[in-house]
Amino acid sequence: MNDISGRILTADGWVDGRVTWQDDRVAAIIPEDVPADAPYILPGFVDLHCHGGGGADLMEGGDAAAKIAALHARFGTTAMLATTMTDTVPAITRAMRDAGAVMAAQAPDQAAILGVHLEGPFIDRTRLGAQPDAAIPASIPLVDDFNALAPIRVVTMAPEADPEGEVTRYLDGKGIRVQIGHSSCDYETAALAFESGRHGVTHMFNAMTPLHHRAPGIVGAALAHAEHAEVIPDLLHVHPGAIRVALRAIPNVYAVTDSCAATGMPDGDYRLGTQPVRRCGNGVRLADGTLAGSCLTLLEAFQNFVKIGLSIEEASARTSTIAADYIGVWDRGRIAVGSIADMVVLSQADFSLQQVVLRGRVREGANP
Repeated sequence: MNDISGRILTADGWVDGRVTWQDDRVAAIIPEDVPADAPYILPGFVDLHCHGGGGADLMEGGDAAAKIAALHARFGTTAMLATTMTDTVPAITRAMRDAGAVMAAQAPDQAAILGVHLEGPFIDRTRLGAQPDAAIPASIPLVDDFNALAPIRVVTMAPEADPEGEVTRYLDGKGIRVQIGHSSCDYETAALAFESGRHGVTHMFNAMTPLHHRAPGIVGAALAHAEHAEVIPDLLHVHPGAIRVALRAIPNVYAVTDSCAATGMPDGDYRLGTQPVRRCGNGVRLADGTLAGSCLTLLEAFQNFVKIGLSIEEASARTSTIAADYIGVWDRGRIAVGSIADMVVLSQADFSLQQVVLRGRVREGANP
């Protein structure tokens, strides 16, 4: 039996005391006195949109997914979705196949890869953002081919790529979450999509039609109709005020990193899929200045949420619990008896990461 003491944010609220675990499962939460400056013990972070880290990009194939999962685990992400880019079908096939192989043999120092977020190729080429121009219409046989290589949990799909909604309904029937993203559709199309099988929004506000009072666009439809939405809280992709607008209007906003190979690395040149990108400070951009993913960690996302005024409880939920619940993973993203022993231990003073408990294994945390 293993244990750790502090101010524990459990599924039922705060408990001062000790959380114990056997193997990889929480065994008990025991109230007891702890020092006034005892650390916060929160659920491990869950990232549903993660392209890279530690110099590796998922689209490289090979052991890239393993390197990415190991890098993000150092910063407190205990579970994640490996996320693809728009590319040729053979390139996506390779990335999916190799990610599936990493999932089948996960090392103890890696965040658990729970499946794949297929971001593209079913997007609108007029809203590529940093995605390469290889967009194609959605296809059920192609989705099935990809899903046979590694389990797909989330698909980003522009309504333009599936105008009749056939693929969306098919994915919905298989329990796969479908999100609007990289789209130029109007408010009416997006609103109808939310009512007929679309579940959420990919990187809210980015690569989509904006809100205007006479043309509300996807942003307006999401604020009016969506139940879930990703947001990238690096405070570059989205202004803090816009984040607060989304938090007020959409019940289940959760943080993602949209991280690329530059995450956890020094300033310099990297790749995002086939695109060359440059990290400078806390931003990653194409040569023309377009934001190209991020170098964010969910530890920084949590800290930024607190910085803009969220409570610790809400910041934790939006970096762990909501994401886990969204994809139907009920034993992660919470500290409760029987849940996976995934936790982060943060300093009360500055929310720096002291330790990560990863499936019951304790390791020292890293900080940006």
